[in-house]
Amino acid sequence: MQNVILNNGVEMPILGFGVYQISDAEQCEQAVYEALMVGYRLIDTAAAYQNEEAVGRAIKRSGVPREEIFVTTKLWIQDAGYESTKKALARSLEKLQLDYLDLYLIHQPFGDVYGSWRAMEELYREGKIRAIGVSNFQMDRLIDLIIHNEVAPAVNQIETHPFCQQVESAEFLKANGVQIQSWGPFAEGRNHMFQNEALVSIAGEYDKSVAQVVLRWLTQRGVVAIPKSVRKERISENFNIFDFELKQEDMDTIAALDMKQSLFLSHNDPEIVKALSSFKFQS
Repeated sequence: MQNVILNNGVEMPILGFGVYQISDAEQCEQAVYEALMVGYRLIDTAAAYQNEEAVGRAIKRSGVPREEIFVTTKLWIQDAGYESTKKALARSLEKLQLDYLDLYLIHQPFGDVYGSWRAMEELYREGKIRAIGVSNFQMDRLIDLIIHNEVAPAVNQIETHPFCQQVESAEFLKANGVQIQSWGPFAEGRNHMFQNEALVSIAGEYDKSVAQVVLRWLTQRGVVAIPKSVRKERISENFNIFDFELKQEDMDTIAALDMKQSLFLSHNDPEIVKALSSFKFQS
């Protein structure tokens, strides 16, 4: 497995396993277990996914030493704020059956982000978290957070796939020492990604699947990816991307697919902000 080195020296696998929308507890536990058996060592969850307990059971069941696994979870808007963040982390650690996190992210750039970040900085210094970062932060919000705090985010997890490539954002993040991480690497199949003629043609050239080509394209760009699947064969297939390398002409072909906009939602839309901020779950 290839690793990236975060701005505090912590190593993070460039390919991991995500569990967004795996709501069935048994299915989630089995999927994470299968991923760990295949060789994944980065597991990405979130409090809002409501499957941290299943992830924790899978990690324990796997028998893989804790220090070999890079575990990420995220703080939801309802728990934003200094005191609430500390309580939220304690709940997440309890559900995950862990003593510490490898990465803790502010899930959305709304609510008392600054209170949360102060708490996360303290928890980081106490050793409860090895690295802290954000998710879904646009560049203005990110640089504001960097300028006005002591610890810069190590990661920004943002929508990144062939139709929303985040080229300018990636350059900005690199210039500011923040690792880009992709959520939705397959765009959840939107825009007929798996039938796209250019991607299908490239996949055929390397005798790989479209999913493998997309993951290889991301990792060759230095983007950390966290594909999700509940099917054992897909979990294994998505992990098998390090035995080939895309030629520059293929990278250029994929670059031409960029629509430079989200296929999901705009964080600049007031109605989206309201909707996200109103979503609450029983913690």
